[in-house]
Amino acid sequence: MYKKESLAKLKKMDSLAPQVMKAFWAFDRVAVAEGAIPVKYKELIAVAVALTTQCPYCIDIHSGNARKAGATEAELAEAAMVAAALRAGSAVTHATHALSHD
Repeated sequence: MYKKESLAKLKKMDSLAPQVMKAFWAFDRVAVAEGAIPVKYKELIAVAVALTTQCPYCIDIHSGNARKAGATEAELAEAAMVAAALRAGSAVTHATHALSHD
């Protein structure tokens, strides 16, 4: 299902919904641009989010962008562990809904 070649279909999306896609691309660029949070940190955040949403395209793109922004393998590994901790924490806290109401 996930093939990098599928990303070429984004051009089709651009033509099918031009106004929305133009707004999306502008938002996407600004969201990871230098600001109060440096680009490297934004890309590490993006990697962690991509791992939690399990998007292979985003994992690939943002881990590459993080490296370009100066992130080390150790920083990428720590970002992954933060993502893992949040996913585990979510399972633990959601487990409270499975317990009886006593």
